[in-house]
Amino acid sequence: RNEWDEAGAGGAPFRQSLHVLAAVMSRVQPGRAIVDAGLKALAVDSGMPIVSGLPGVVYEQASDEHGILLVEPGARAPCLGEQVRLIPGHCDPTVNLYDWLVVTRGDRVEDIWQITARGCLG
Repeated sequence: RNEWDEAGAGGAPFRQSLHVLAAVMSRVQPGRAIVDAGLKALAVDSGMPIVSGLPGVVYEQASDEHGILLVEPGARAPCLGEQVRLIPGHCDPTVNLYDWLVVTRGDRVEDIWQITARGCLG
């Protein structure tokens, strides 16, 4: 499911542009990792997010504050504290959860965009 990192649907020459950055908070059980991005960070009404760049790692379940990643046998498990990029299943309600978007090019922050339709106006 990580094919969206390289090209868009139908082979369009676009890469995924919206990611939610999450950190691994727990690695207590083998084959599982807990991240700090749950329902308050990602909309799941159109499916669970895709874990970008980690083949064999699947976002399986979300609670309010956390998500459970399952690591398939033979896949590289993310380390404690490692940041992972999650591709939301539905962008509109995910963006609506934030006050700001951090715009990057490569590893460099280019801009910060306020989500003006979010929260209180005035």
